[in-house]
Amino acid sequence: MPHNNKTIRTLAVALCAAFGFSAPALAGQLNFGHEAFAPVAGPTSIPIGHNDFCKVHGDECTAFDRVVDAVVLDEGRWQLLVEVNNTLNRDIVPVTDADLYQVDELWTYPAGYGDCEDIALAKRRQLIDAGWEPSTLLMAVVRESNGNGHAVLMVRTDRGDLVLDNQDGMVRVWTETPYTYIKRQSQQHAGVWVDIIDDRVTVAAAN
Repeated sequence: MPHNNKTIRTLAVALCAAFGFSAPALAGQLNFGHEAFAPVAGPTSIPIGHNDFCKVHGDECTAFDRVVDAVVLDEGRWQLLVEVNNTLNRDIVPVTDADLYQVDELWTYPAGYGDCEDIALAKRRQLIDAGWEPSTLLMAVVRESNGNGHAVLMVRTDRGDLVLDNQDGMVRVWTETPYTYIKRQSQQHAGVWVDIIDDRVTVAAAN
């Protein structure tokens, strides 16, 4: 279906207003509790969209040359996370794969337009280009409270797992997001996924 840019941008404005993008809290105000690190189990199925992505970007789906368990979250890295999250949330117009590519699911780098996983991939690439260790930048699949699937970027830091989300202008600890976590990329291999054991009784809603 041909795209009407005016219609797409109108939708984007409405989405941004609904999500209420705002200035994130300072790192010192994040709630790093005893569950700050998401527990994981063994290997699981790779999302179809990421499997197809790997067929096109094979060099981005291999074992990591160097595995870093967590990046040290200093003030400079925190500010960079905030900047990357806000900039790409602002600059990439949210559009579904069905509307943009006429397919149900397509993971790719966005060129101005994209959905949740495209925006998360762009954030991951930008952070890698800025010198972050790839093994600390992991794509994750979650379930929204309404049952819909969603994708975010999970950043492994020495203070906990932080989430960069196109539906939230705040960078949050994973337990402070309104999702049930399903799976994420392995820290040993970008083309392997592992289950997240999200057995919390309730899922915290973002403020």
